[in-house]
Amino acid sequence: MRLALHRAFIARFSAAALTAAGCADQSVNPVGPSASADIASLAASATFPRSGDLRVTKECSAYTGAAGDVCTITSSNIREIAVGSRVVYARAADFSTMTIDSDVVLDLPAPGSNAASGHCQVSLVTGAGRCTFSGGTGTFTHFRGNANVSYLGGPSFAWDGTYSFGPRD
Repeated sequence: MRLALHRAFIARFSAAALTAAGCADQSVNPVGPSASADIASLAASATFPRSGDLRVTKECSAYTGAAGDVCTITSSNIREIAVGSRVVYARAADFSTMTIDSDVVLDLPAPGSNAASGHCQVSLVTGAGRCTFSGGTGTFTHFRGNANVSYLGGPSFAWDGTYSFGPRD
């Protein structure tokens, strides 16, 4: 509820600022088509302002390197990526090059079709790599994410990067 009120305040404040700026020098019609488009754009950005730093940890004790193996999200700073979500690897690890180079699906534990589509490249020697996400289903239709992968110890890894959700990308 607090977030909704915050977004409504930002949209109203921005609309008032546009109107005041348009009236200040009489050169812009604050109710003309461009002002309406600006206000609509501000309202959309107030509705979809979600972007920022991505901080996720996962544990991979069930991962053996086979296609279909999973890791489980153990912490996340993004509410859409719930603890308990599974990262499912489409391809097997390549033990001749000691790398993972696979499409992945970030599958949420909640009911419904909410999954992010991505690709990960990770060194099995260092645990370092990169994962990128671009879209998906449900909540993740307009999701974008880029993260560096780092080894934390034991079966745990971190994703550190950026993310965004938007109505159009």
